[in-house]
Amino acid sequence: MKNNQKECFEILVGLNVTDSLMYQTYRANMMPILHSYGGQFGYDFIVSEVLISETNHEINRVFTIRFLSKNKMEAFFKDEDYKMVKAKYFTNSVESTTIISSYIKQ
Repeated sequence: MKNNQKECFEILVGLNVTDSLMYQTYRANMMPILHSYGGQFGYDFIVSEVLISETNHEINRVFTIRFLSKNKMEAFFKDEDYKMVKAKYFTNSVESTTIISSYIKQ
């Protein structure tokens, strides 16, 4: 997080990505929309093994995504342009999504 930001709303997400190329296309197309809401990714990992999980879904990608507030995050996910990008690329490249945690980060 940049030093000029005091507090943000962040979520830790686990995905089961089944088509890496299409998922990267999703990321490229959603990024300008994400930035327009003040959002950004913090960490992003491709994982090969999950040792403990509280879900039955497989997880092979883990990342954090943050916004200036929870309201900004909710507005981003409701954005019509974002929904079109998600329907075109995300839905066909990700089998499952697990929200591991959400929190206010200082």
